[in-house]
Amino acid sequence: MNPRITLCICTYNRYEVLPKAIESAKNQSLDKKLYRIIVVDNSPDHQQAEIFGRRYNEPPLLDYRIETTPGLSNARNVGSRNCGTEFIAFMDDDAIASPHWLEKLVQAFDQFDQDAVVAGGRVDPLWEIPRPVWLHDWNLGFVSVVNWGGNTRVAAPNEWLAGTNIAFRTKPLLEFGGFDGKLGRIGNGSTLLSNEEIAMLNFFRERGLNTLYVPEASVQHLVERKRLTRTWFRKRVAWQAVSDFTMDPEAATKRAADEWEQVLDYFFQIPPSKRTVLGFYLDTDSPKLFQQQLKALEVFTLAVLCGFEGLGVIAYD
Repeated sequence: MNPRITLCICTYNRYEVLPKAIESAKNQSLDKKLYRIIVVDNSPDHQQAEIFGRRYNEPPLLDYRIETTPGLSNARNVGSRNCGTEFIAFMDDDAIASPHWLEKLVQAFDQFDQDAVVAGGRVDPLWEIPRPVWLHDWNLGFVSVVNWGGNTRVAAPNEWLAGTNIAFRTKPLLEFGGFDGKLGRIGNGSTLLSNEEIAMLNFFRERGLNTLYVPEASVQHLVERKRLTRTWFRKRVAWQAVSDFTMDPEAATKRAADEWEQVLDYFFQIPPSKRTVLGFYLDTDSPKLFQQQLKALEVFTLAVLCGFEGLGVIAYD
């Protein structure tokens, strides 16, 4: 009986949380003969990584690999090239997989035809501190919370998956060329470049291939204290704009023009004395106003990146 799916955890200097992720990977309900685990350690101290990895290198079930080339996209590609299984599932190092995660993913792939090449499920938050009052539901996606409800199905175009709970048919993933190295995080998170999964999903959808939403294939994902600040969310949406522009400059330029009025609408919601660039950094406990602020900041960043192309008439009408 050969393994069918690989659970891949990519990590960078997260030895305080990684053991829980590995433990959840080892305690899956799926027959252990049907899956394997690859940990790709991208930490800068390779000697420390090797020492830590010795306690977890348990072939044939668990392969702990040290990867010296930085970047999350590269680490995921390393896992994909070395898995040797029909499917590969990715989970973050600060996530905990439900016991039936892999079993539900494999069942979903088997239930649908070969046109279903991507699958993922619900992501429940593990709040390190209580959720702030200013955090609107609309912004939960920035901390990878996913819950579209319903049953297993082909995902609608607006139903995205999080990188901490996503699986692929390995062959088409490799034929595509893997994850784009220009996208995705590199290093310790000082930059928040993303969209490597979105680029992959868009590529498959454009070719008539399907993404599955599998709610029972769930994981819990840590939402750290350091992310639960208004400053972090502002940084996150600004980098989202950079990611969107990097992935598709033409679409990002059009979106900046189409959504520019949301910037103006936000500034009309705040006191006249705050209607300067500092308005983007106005602290508020209102979830709705903070949501509007983040949206305005994201669109403004897109506008800056595209040189305010196409915005002249809209801005001065």
